[in-house]
Amino acid sequence: MSLTETKEWKPKIIVFTCNWCTYAAADTAGFNHFEYPAQVRIIRTPCSGRFDPIWVLRALNRGADGVLLSGCHPGDCHYGTGNYYNRRRQTIMKNLVEYMGIEPERFQTSWISGSEANKFQQTMEKLVSDITRLGPNRKLRDMR
Repeated sequence: MSLTETKEWKPKIIVFTCNWCTYAAADTAGFNHFEYPAQVRIIRTPCSGRFDPIWVLRALNRGADGVLLSGCHPGDCHYGTGNYYNRRRQTIMKNLVEYMGIEPERFQTSWISGSEANKFQQTMEKLVSDITRLGPNRKLRDMR
């Protein structure tokens, strides 16, 4: 990739958020005019425990350069134990992504409560920075 392509390229990032915590933090960040990168596309889910690991592979296959799953802090799930199920899937998902030859850093997770709009903004900026450093995701797109 040439230097001009690097400057023009912007990562496409999918963020799956828990309705009760991380989505609320994103909403609060927007309400308070906290800016975060425009490359982030948020998909609201009822709970991080409802997250299906195939969504990561599907997102990466359809052009995403990175995926973040974010929900309530462990122990604070609106549905009781959803984020504990999610936490177990994270390890499996990281291993699967790496097994498929994709950098495991392309799949990240975070715990952000509804009152942590600043943390949401900082997490999005760090995520975009991390994925930008990795460059475009070509692995799954090339497998089509």
